[in-house]
Amino acid sequence: MTQKQIQYTLRKVPPQIDRELRKRARKEQRSLNEIALEALKQGLGLAGQPLRYHDLDALAGTWVHDPAFDRAIEAMDQVDPALWK
Repeated sequence: MTQKQIQYTLRKVPPQIDRELRKRARKEQRSLNEIALEALKQGLGLAGQPLRYHDLDALAGTWVHDPAFDRAIEAMDQVDPALWK
C-alpha cells in the first residue's frame, strides 16, 4: 500500500530561496521538486540525517605548505612552564 501523494503550490517564494534551490538542483543534477522536498524535510527536522553544511567546501584541500608561515607561528607551539604551575 503506497501513501497518497499530496501536491502543493507555493506562492511568494523569495528570489533568494528560488536561486539557492535551483543552484543546488543544477549542482546535484536533481529535479527542483526533489531539492525543495529535501529542504522542507530538513527544515522540519524530518530528514533523519544531520544537516550538512558546505560553508568551507571551497577551502577544503587548498592548503599549501609554506615554510615561512611555519616559522612565523613557531612561537605558538611553545609552552610557557610558568603558566602551567
